[in-house]
Amino acid sequence: MGDYRRIADRIAEDIAGGRLRPGQRLPPQRVFARRRGIAPSTAGRVYGELVRRGLVVGEVGRGTFVRATELDGQPGRALTEAAGVAPVNLELNYPSVPGQTELLAPALAPLLRPDALEAVLRPAAATGTGAAREAVAGLLATAGAAEGVAGGTTGTPWPDPATILFTGNARQAIAATLASLVRPGGRVGVEPLTYPLVKEIAARLGCVLVPLATDAEGPLPESVAATHRSTPLSALYLQPTLHNPTSLTIGPERRAQLAEVMRSLEIPVVEDRIWSFLRPGGEPAFSSLVPELGHLVDGLSKRVAPGLTIGFIVAPAGRVEAVERAVRSGGWSAGAFALEAAVRWIGDGTVHRLVAAKRWQAERRQRLVAEELAGFTVRSDPGAYFAWWELPAPWRADTFTAAARAHGIAVTPGTAFSVGASRTPDAVRLGLASAPEPELVRALRTLAGLARGGTAAGAGTAGGTG
Repeated sequence: MGDYRRIADRIAEDIAGGRLRPGQRLPPQRVFARRRGIAPSTAGRVYGELVRRGLVVGEVGRGTFVRATELDGQPGRALTEAAGVAPVNLELNYPSVPGQTELLAPALAPLLRPDALEAVLRPAAATGTGAAREAVAGLLATAGAAEGVAGGTTGTPWPDPATILFTGNARQAIAATLASLVRPGGRVGVEPLTYPLVKEIAARLGCVLVPLATDAEGPLPESVAATHRSTPLSALYLQPTLHNPTSLTIGPERRAQLAEVMRSLEIPVVEDRIWSFLRPGGEPAFSSLVPELGHLVDGLSKRVAPGLTIGFIVAPAGRVEAVERAVRSGGWSAGAFALEAAVRWIGDGTVHRLVAAKRWQAERRQRLVAEELAGFTVRSDPGAYFAWWELPAPWRADTFTAAARAHGIAVTPGTAFSVGASRTPDAVRLGLASAPEPELVRALRTLAGLARGGTAAGAGTAGGTG
């Protein structure tokens, strides 16, 4: 059994040494087995080990390709950084606006008094504080999540502050919620393209992600029902508003259909609303349609800043204790300092002003994308901070990503979002939030020229691995 790992080690050395380049295609497994004098089953284990290490990606119907990798595992560092090419990072996606720190500082000043600092440096419970729960309930209400109707029949306001819990960030909120719902080996329905960190969280929790059939309106209700009846789902993970990476927002009719299916089959949902703040007067939270099943997760990293943030969960009333236990056991509670800062930023209008500025910035950057990538197939929303670029032939996602990095630009290949055995999309996601605007414009122009050139370097078959 160890032989296949030694073969994988040698291929890994070829990749690290540059003898196998990003985008190169490995031979079919049977050809590889014949060249190496090994059994086809052993070749399958070699390729599986390379996939597990993140060195190659398998594309259904096309083969196995060397992945575009990053130096030292640090996001956004181009392969050519060592040669002096400064990277433009269109992978990371944390919005910042001019004057942001000046806006945030006044609320923190009172916390630096010794008496106040002593209080906020103590541990915080998953339930936070009453002030924090009230502040977040108000924030979600102003974000278009209010006016939910419990069970679709009564006039109960939503969310109830008593159902709100806190974590260190939104990713921890997702992890805690899934941990409270899904046992190891349990199945979670997701869109075929989903948030990459959910894939990592599921792997650590031992969950199995099951892609649901979708159309231009979002997940198909009949697919949810058929998948669940085939082998029961423990939960769904959905991004109903500004789906990452496609920017799709599910419309009211489809939301109602999905809610009906979930109620009839009693399937819980984890609703990720991290980008929903970008849609002024947007759709009510999906969880408000099914409050007995919906678990909303959100946070302040995008609204405010990634360095001092909190995540929050709106749980069904009957599941607050279960989710609280998961937060506590995972060590995912928010810090008291961050909670108090959030209460102050929400209460004094700072978050509201930042949200308005970031909406304006996102719209402006989308106009730049429309100008610089005119003529290409780009899926996005006029107010989103990212764009899904379906690449022209002959480009594939990984080869284009590698070519972009050779020009000092980091983008995210479609393979990072793909779930299941469906064909890997020939697309990349462009994160528009982190790069300064002049750098963004230059990067978009460079990428457009690269795409039009159509010279998909490395797109041929790599024959040197046998």
